[in-house]
Amino acid sequence: MVKLKGAIVVDSDRCKGCSLCVVACPKKCISIVEKKVNVHGYPFVAPNSNAEDCIGCASCGMVCPDGCITVYKKKVEE
Repeated sequence: MVKLKGAIVVDSDRCKGCSLCVVACPKKCISIVEKKVNVHGYPFVAPNSNAEDCIGCASCGMVCPDGCITVYKKKVEE
């Protein structure tokens, strides 16, 4: 049986760390990276340890004001 899993890619150089995506994620798969900043001096978000729970709902990508998040769905065989 084939199941769909989600995956996200964050363009950390464009992210301003507004954390709207962190709030929007129903599975809490994304978080602010602690103690690091991007090339513009902003803290940024990245997939966290719960990234395997991503369902590919694209809530994070829809609320991102700068379009920094790309959401993919991949097929996984069970």
